[in-house]
Amino acid sequence: MPHLTIEYSGNLEGRADIGELCDRLHAAILATGLFELGAIRVRALKAEHFAIADRLPENAFVDLNFRIGKGRSADEKRRTGEALFAVAGEVLAPLFETPHFALSLEIREIDSELSWKRNAIHPRLGGQ
Repeated sequence: MPHLTIEYSGNLEGRADIGELCDRLHAAILATGLFELGAIRVRALKAEHFAIADRLPENAFVDLNFRIGKGRSADEKRRTGEALFAVAGEVLAPLFETPHFALSLEIREIDSELSWKRNAIHPRLGGQ
């Protein structure tokens, strides 16, 4: 269950390629070798309303929330986080040229007893 949600401030429209960010993060998740293709989800949600720090209109953010099932070692989770953060930093590098951008990432483990799923994609991809 590797689900990556990208939340970003609406003022990034035209300033960042969120589609490329999704594609590159998807590839980075797959490249870890820790997750099946059929389970990977990357989605981006634009925050239309936000108030950041000193509320300057040019302040912007991207927050990455990566939810995964239990079963990976601390080292595997750390390496995955470092890889995702590096990719996001690379794609979003131009935004760091001003002092008005914040990037964050958090990895959260899902308690399988409190998570329900139904997935018709897995069988089609045959465990890829």
